[in-house]
Amino acid sequence: MNPNRESRPRELPPRRTGTPRRLLTVAVAAVSLSAAGLVPLAGGAAAHSGRPDFGPNVFVYDPSTPVAQIQARFDELFAQQEENEMGTNRYAILFKPGRYDVNGKLGYYTSVAGLGQSPDDVDINGAIRVIGQADPGSVAGISALTNFWRSAENLSVTPTDWSNQWAVSQASPMRRVHIRGTLWLEPGNAGFSSGGYIADSKVDGITINGSQQQWLTRDSELGDVWTNGVWNQVFSGVVGAPEQGFPNPPYTTLPTSPVTREKPYLYVDGRGDYRVFVPTLRHNTSGTTWGEGKRQQGYSLPIGDFFVAKPSDSEHKINQALARGKHLLLTPGVYHLDRALRVKRPNTVVLGLGMPSLAPDRGDAALRIDDVDGVRIAGVLVDAGPRESDVLVEVGDRHSRRNHSANPISLQDVFFRIGGPWVGRAKTSLVVNSDDTIIDNIWAWRGDHGNGIGWSQNTADTGVVVNGDDVTAYGLFVEHYQKYQTVWNGEDGRTIFYQSELPYDPPSQAAWTSPTGKGYASYQVARHVREHEAWGLGVYSYFNQEVDIRADRGIEVPRTPKVKFHNMITVFLDGSGGIERTINDAGTPVVGSYGTSTIVDYPGA
Repeated sequence: MNPNRESRPRELPPRRTGTPRRLLTVAVAAVSLSAAGLVPLAGGAAAHSGRPDFGPNVFVYDPSTPVAQIQARFDELFAQQEENEMGTNRYAILFKPGRYDVNGKLGYYTSVAGLGQSPDDVDINGAIRVIGQADPGSVAGISALTNFWRSAENLSVTPTDWSNQWAVSQASPMRRVHIRGTLWLEPGNAGFSSGGYIADSKVDGITINGSQQQWLTRDSELGDVWTNGVWNQVFSGVVGAPEQGFPNPPYTTLPTSPVTREKPYLYVDGRGDYRVFVPTLRHNTSGTTWGEGKRQQGYSLPIGDFFVAKPSDSEHKINQALARGKHLLLTPGVYHLDRALRVKRPNTVVLGLGMPSLAPDRGDAALRIDDVDGVRIAGVLVDAGPRESDVLVEVGDRHSRRNHSANPISLQDVFFRIGGPWVGRAKTSLVVNSDDTIIDNIWAWRGDHGNGIGWSQNTADTGVVVNGDDVTAYGLFVEHYQKYQTVWNGEDGRTIFYQSELPYDPPSQAAWTSPTGKGYASYQVARHVREHEAWGLGVYSYFNQEVDIRADRGIEVPRTPKVKFHNMITVFLDGSGGIERTINDAGTPVVGSYGTSTIVDYPGA
């Protein structure tokens, strides 16, 4: 912690006009702010008595809906979205509390969520599954390497087959899910997969990791056993996690997570009104927030406190609502923006439904967040536009020095894409200036396939830059940027799980040489930093231009006792060249053919 910062009050529910700010302890999801004595939000409305207008791409079901109707919708969307990787359609399927006998397969940009106050309020008797895709170029003939951009949240699944299959790679989170049986994470037949992320979830039976190259499981409960592991499996605050074993088996196990706040979620209360529950900050946590009779801590917001946006709404209209004090719920679709959305008020919630995309078309950012307490950004995809942006999402500004330790800003399931659906350009995807920010499951991706792909087309220097102090990151996936993938300038930072592939397409070594040697390290901690710690990091190379490209090191850090790294691996995947050292001058070359280099601790004992 940096003591030389402004002190700030503890975490609070949103401030209301004309009401003194005060501490509130609200423990039950159904407890509303009005019940706590707070007046309605200025410019807002009372909670809707029925379903809000979520637009045509949100499907809400209750137990009275015929099963055949629900199943037909799942089948229709899967047929449309199974191969629609770079399309613009976005969908959300929501279930009110009850039991549903359905078998739902999820394609791209499809999110499924329960609307109960506990995952066990919605029982899917069947499956919510992601299957492998045909991959004729692989030995297995099937893979999940591109099973991106889909999610499951806040429900339970009772598998009627032998397991619930969730064969995903990046940007496909599972949150607040109870698997009442076996969870299977690979596509089958030893096909490759490159996931993934689970949080606040429970698996009663076996979890078959199989071919998953890397995975982060955070604050969850595992049942019988977690099987297998390829390179980098990290467990943070997981009851029933396998024992620490890196590098063989490749398990990094932390008994608790240092500071967490779960993602906000939409639910329906006992009167049938839609609300958003906002979980509170926690420290040194393990297990789920909801299991075994637990009552999740936090507060509840009526949907009337939200501006429910449609893709047809301009950024001017959305910013007006935010300036009036509204929270923001983004319904499915692509939001083309001339200017950035601006979050200026403390405790604002921005929640995406059905993985909406923010697309800045004219070179501005997509989202700028002031250096204020308690902002939550969750469930959003950000697509760079054809005119280069300096940054896509900025948290605070370069002068930010406020202490947010009691009520930090959080980013959860926020995904970035440079190229893919169209030509995109951005110097940096995410810049975090505000102290104490929590980063929870980020995938920053300079596209390696799709539309507008090439060294001089989808240009992007760096994925993530952290300037704030005391920033904590869980599940940091950053890939293919043209310089450093991640740059950490702030003090006292922590990363729990990091996955990165270097760019595939440097045309020459001269085009890809940093101030410190050949190539660019993936994860760089700035020379002035004196305290930093990270666990479970993987950096991989695949240079596919048939040129001998080298990176002198995968990770580059100052040589100081309080900069500590644990359980790192560098991997040669394919192609030419490779990585000479894992961290600084430690590790062995992985060059020219498949190989791995592991380091357990740096500096060593």
